[in-house]
Order: sequence, then C-alpha cells, then structure tokens
Amino acid sequence: MSDQPSRPLRVGVSANWMHADPERTVYNGRPLLYMEQSMSDWFLAAGALPLMIPAPSPTCEVAITAEQMVGALDALVVAGGADVWPGSYGEGALRPEWEGDRRRDEAEIALIRAALALDVPVLGICRGHQVLNVALGGTLFQDIATQVEGALRHRDAERYAGSIHEVTFLEGGYLHRIYGQVQAFINSVHHQAIKDLAPGLRVTARSTRDSIIEGVQLDDGSDRWVVGVQWHPEFQRPEQVELVPAAPLMNDFLKAARRRASTR
Repeated sequence: MSDQPSRPLRVGVSANWMHADPERTVYNGRPLLYMEQSMSDWFLAAGALPLMIPAPSPTCEVAITAEQMVGALDALVVAGGADVWPGSYGEGALRPEWEGDRRRDEAEIALIRAALALDVPVLGICRGHQVLNVALGGTLFQDIATQVEGALRHRDAERYAGSIHEVTFLEGGYLHRIYGQVQAFINSVHHQAIKDLAPGLRVTARSTRDSIIEGVQLDDGSDRWVVGVQWHPEFQRPEQVELVPAAPLMNDFLKAARRRASTR
C-alpha cells in the first residue's frame, strides 16, 4: 500500500480576462488572464486545488482541446466577470457598453459543453450562472434595471459585495435540499440575469421581491451535478452571518468532484 498522500481535488476555474489595452499601464497593456484571490482562497480553505483554465489568444495554434483540459479536472467552476455577449444568445447589444466579451463566452461555452459530455461537475457563479444558461440555449436580460419593470437594484458599484437582498429557494429544488430553508439572504453584484430559461434547467431560487432567477440546476433526467448561482459565495466573509452560508454549497460540490475523481 502506498504511503504517498492522496492528491487534492483539482478544480478548474475559468479565467477572468483583461484584453490588450495600450492605455493600461499594468503589464504595459498586454492581455492578461487571472483568477481572483477570493476564489483561490475559497477552494484552498476547503482543501481543493484551484487551477485557472487558460484560454488561447486568436494567434495561438492550439494543441489542446477544451475536452482535454476539462478531462484533466475533477470539477469545473465558471467564474464571474464581464457581461455576456448578446450574440451568444441571438441578440444585438441594446447599448454599446453591454457588448460583453464574445471570446470569453466562446471559451467558457466550450468548457461547459465538454464538462457535460465528460460528466464533470459544473458550478456557475454569477456570470458563470448566466453563461451556463446561454450554453444550453437560454437568453438573458442585458440590463435588469431597464428591462424588468419594478426590479430591485441588483448591482451597486459602491457597495459591491455589500449589496444584499432576500431570495426564495423553491421547494424541492437543489438549494432548498442542501440548505433546508425557503428564505435566505445573498450578496448581489450583477446587472444582467436569466430571461428565458434553457431547456433542461430548473429554477432553484428567485429574488423574493422581483422574481429574478438566482439559482438553477440541471434537471434533464441525468444525475450530472450542474448548478448555477447568481451570487458570489466566494466573496462571503465569516462575519457576514446574515448571508446564507457558503459551506453547504462548497461541500456538496466537492462531494460531486470526489465521485468524479473516483471514476478516473
């Protein structure tokens, strides 16, 4: 019997992007891929190894596929970040500032589809929750404030992750099952949201006051672990006891990752 310690779970995290910008002084405006520290800390504290999944530049002659990258993982996180390109779901941008990030969409949709094909658990966070819906054929509100009458303010640039509102976990859904409660409070850092739900997804949470979709799960008759949440569990601090705890979601995600690892 080997006395070597077992390896930690490998959780791939889709990269955040900074495109080339000659006016940016950091790294001389060169294109950057990065992972937020809060995301890294969240998984390291849980005993898992977060690995940023790179995306190729337009000039890169790619010698590795999305399937090969995802196949090396035990689980995949599709992270938050920039707006989704409306063309990803068949629309034009209603305003120039909502053009989103087409290249990132394409890279992440490829990762999601590879994960579904390989039965790798997927957790979509904020933007990732939205991209998951788009990858499966759904659409988005490009801007909640202008497209949803009477909506809450779901993004406050000054308060950022300090912006909080109530959600309702739908009875019988994934979030209701792992938390055992119907009402909860979450952080809110988004101005886009799911409009038309993709085939195969089930709503698990809605904003209590305006019914914006805040959680989804794959419900296509398979037992694949695919979950999206509109909030940022990785942003939560221990003293924020008013928020629904992040641990049950993390623990269940890593449980699914361990099942995946056991089949490798």
